[in-house]
Amino acid sequence: MGSTSVMPQVSVLIANFNGEKFLQNCVDSVLRQEGDIEIEIIIHDDASTDASLELMHSLYPKDKFSNIYVLKSHKNVGFCISNNRMAKEAKGQYILLLNNDAELASDALVTLLSAAQLQAPQGILSLPQLDWETGKVVDKGCLLDPFCNTTPNLDDHVSEVGMVIGACLWLPRTLWNNLGGFPEWFGSISEDLYLSCRARLQGFPVQVTQTSYYRHHQGASFGGNRVKANQLRSTFRRRALSERNKTFVMAITYPSPLMQIMLPLHLLLLLLEGLLLSLLKLDSRYLREIYLPVFGALIKYRKEWWALRRIVQKNRQVTRAEFYAMFDWMPYKFRMLARHGLPHLR
Repeated sequence: MGSTSVMPQVSVLIANFNGEKFLQNCVDSVLRQEGDIEIEIIIHDDASTDASLELMHSLYPKDKFSNIYVLKSHKNVGFCISNNRMAKEAKGQYILLLNNDAELASDALVTLLSAAQLQAPQGILSLPQLDWETGKVVDKGCLLDPFCNTTPNLDDHVSEVGMVIGACLWLPRTLWNNLGGFPEWFGSISEDLYLSCRARLQGFPVQVTQTSYYRHHQGASFGGNRVKANQLRSTFRRRALSERNKTFVMAITYPSPLMQIMLPLHLLLLLLEGLLLSLLKLDSRYLREIYLPVFGALIKYRKEWWALRRIVQKNRQVTRAEFYAMFDWMPYKFRMLARHGLPHLR
């Protein structure tokens, strides 16, 4: 790995909140990268209450690691604002969003850089995601179902996908600026879905490499979102943010007339899902904390998502058929229900 005395080729952006037990593995995996690539590492600490900052200052003192920069937030602002702040400071030709609970293979940046140079135009890239504990492939990007639920791609022959996970998301800095970064009112969750859909609407590819990988502690940041003991486990908070922000993505990115058909259907199914889960689980929090807030959020942020929709649809460069080509029309929730039963939330 080269120093960043002149101009970095890659800016690695690590959003951190209470990631003390993960950060060293993450940062060290970047420092161990193969190839003569100029790299800078920018870490945004989102008002952590653990010893994350102290760890960074002790392990990577500025006099020895001049290419590592730490931005400190005095208020917890979430993943979207954290990355927008870091991207504003980044100087690299490319940026890589990397979760603090992820670790890159040693050839990751060489692989991403080579793949980027083959794209025309250059778009979004990621690597195969491996589960930290088992080492099994979690996904090679994702397809989308009709309601913006992600379906993991495990096909070795498929590299063009509907979205890639924000735990390891690469793109040219000029494209990030073109797309406007993340909507800050998303907070956290599904911002990667939004960015991928918007890029594809503007004609930029969203792809996953067939070689290299990154390992990831899935769900460490928000808890859950994993299958354990053949049951999907998550949290009320994560599920609420996911359902809300996926709805925003549908409202913003789905071209007409499908948006006007699918969004009302989606909302109706969410309401039914919330009622059924509350009844079957004998717990009204499912409806109160996850599903009903989606309706309130659509109203609260109606000016924001409608204004963004107008911009996104005005700049659309692909046909409806091309955009929907990355969709799998079997609802993913039905598959998960058949395989794993009702989700367990805490």
